[in-house]
Amino acid sequence: MFKALLLRETDGKVSAAIETLPEEQLPAGDVTVRVHYSTLNYKDGLVLGGLGRLVRQYPHVPGVDFAGEVVQSSHAGFKPGDPVILTGWRVGEAQWGGYAELARVKGDWLVHLPKGITLRQAMAVGTAGFTAMLAVIALERHDVMPASGPVLVTGAAGGLGSVATAILAKLGYAVTCSTGRAATHAYLRELGAAEIIDRESIATPSSKPLESERWAGAIDAVGGSTLAAILPQIKMRGSVASCGLAGGNKLETTVIPFLLRGVNLLGIDSVFCPMKLRTEAWQRLTTDLPFDKLENTIEEAGLADLPRLGADILKGAVRGRVVVKLSA
Repeated sequence: MFKALLLRETDGKVSAAIETLPEEQLPAGDVTVRVHYSTLNYKDGLVLGGLGRLVRQYPHVPGVDFAGEVVQSSHAGFKPGDPVILTGWRVGEAQWGGYAELARVKGDWLVHLPKGITLRQAMAVGTAGFTAMLAVIALERHDVMPASGPVLVTGAAGGLGSVATAILAKLGYAVTCSTGRAATHAYLRELGAAEIIDRESIATPSSKPLESERWAGAIDAVGGSTLAAILPQIKMRGSVASCGLAGGNKLETTVIPFLLRGVNLLGIDSVFCPMKLRTEAWQRLTTDLPFDKLENTIEEAGLADLPRLGADILKGAVRGRVVVKLSA
């Protein structure tokens, strides 16, 4: 038997409750993991609220990522006792996820915990931080380097933005953080922000197809009109890594930044990320993320806290990272 946060749907309304379930109810898979930690992402907030039609079948255990220890395995790559991480593969959406003491998944979806970090630190990173690392790698591969000029991070006080800011600053970039919460300015400075701007200053696209060149690159977790406002301000041959839609999923812009400045719009997919890149990103996190600074961003929570926190993250009221503790 194991405890889990179980979602049930009644008359189109989703409710959450902690329940004790038999192991036989776990989904099919060749590796069973005792979950030590999970975390909270924007997508988890949508699932907890029954929004976005991400979950089609109830009852359901949410949690799009987890870190724990293998307890049973018929997969050649894993044995009992192995510490592992899971992010993506639609776990927590199409399949039961990490808000439970036990999880069962395909071994091909798991990553061995890299040396140098703990299971708790892995979930302080979580999908949000993993996605931030993928975005940094994408900018590097398109020649956005510290010498290229400042890099903008939108939604900077959120989970993805916090990790992106810390990584970029450690790598030597001049980071401009966009946020609408004045109370987070000191926090962002501690992470390494060189400049902080109000999100309203980039909330509305200009009527001009091009503006003055301002940033060599950007990591955008907002999307919508904010992304449209950023593109005309990117420097020649700069790049924007798009990895969120907190501000909307529509993009109304022109092709002029792409044609006249050679700007690149880079889509960041962390869900079905190839294993080679996935492993590279986790290894990079062990060296490029200052975990001492990450520790200051963490709020620890339990299963009972998740419905409230899920609503908060959708309102932009969660700062930094939430680590959900399942077992010691």
